[in-house]
Amino acid sequence: MDSDDSTSTVTGQVKWFDPAKGFGFVLRDGGGPDVLLHANVLRNFGQGSVAEGARVEMSVVSTPRGSQADRILSISPPDHVNLVPLADMEDVTAEDIARCPLEPARIKWFDKSKGFGFANVFGQSDDIFVHIEVLRRSGFADLATGEAVSLRVMQGRRGRMAIEVMSWDSGLKA
Repeated sequence: MDSDDSTSTVTGQVKWFDPAKGFGFVLRDGGGPDVLLHANVLRNFGQGSVAEGARVEMSVVSTPRGSQADRILSISPPDHVNLVPLADMEDVTAEDIARCPLEPARIKWFDKSKGFGFANVFGQSDDIFVHIEVLRRSGFADLATGEAVSLRVMQGRRGRMAIEVMSWDSGLKA
């Protein structure tokens, strides 16, 4: 990447990100040109996708083609205001979620158009249900088959379900 060596730390909100295209854009706080967010930069942070509306702090470089994210420093999930409530999670508090241990898992499959998929916790054979709204609340837009993640899991009405999804790297640090 050709740059003019001017790197700055920028915060903003994800405008959109398409894992199939391999990029998206972040709206800077306070205005200014959108920042290109490439899938490789996101993968280096440990995620394969990011939800629209998620907050991002990143190192940005100026290139002849515009501003590009060079490194992700942090990602915060979008505000929960516009998220669809889940019946299984109606009475679950942030403290309840935090009390659940992080479990290392791999995505078995996830279909964004259906709005759900399944993961397997390492060393266990049972499936963990993963709902699209849990992904959005966790700051993800999609998951790829085989992607390694960290999950907080609870017993739902029809079996074990993810209540929080974290990148593999974030789960190792927690």
